[in-house]
Amino acid sequence: MAPPDDPVWTALTPDPLDAGAVHDFLLDERAGGTCVFVGTTRRWTGDVRTDVIAYEAYAEMASAELAELADQAVRRWGVFRVALLHRLGDVAPREASVVVGAACAHRAEAFEAARWLIDTLKDRVPIWKTEHADG
Repeated sequence: MAPPDDPVWTALTPDPLDAGAVHDFLLDERAGGTCVFVGTTRRWTGDVRTDVIAYEAYAEMASAELAELADQAVRRWGVFRVALLHRLGDVAPREASVVVGAACAHRAEAFEAARWLIDTLKDRVPIWKTEHADG
């Protein structure tokens, strides 16, 4: 999945997510702080084993909400470049299910924006997961 020419990159995709490509996309000469968060499928939650997480979304609404979150981050923190990418379909342990990033003038704003983006994405974007385990 190639990044856009636009300073905002949002996507829902069945393809693997490339955190390095997101970091490269976020690089901006005006930015003194770039923050990338990568959420991965974990094998264990306590004693519960996960072999795969299946993600599904109400794609039209989820895409619109990702764009709205990016717009809010730009307005609130002066974000120069922003990325919100989420996998759909099956995601195995250690694979990225979500990558969020923000490039800002200063590190504090980049951290705050990225933290708000992932927390708000998890709260508001209609994406659902089902954890599966073999036995």
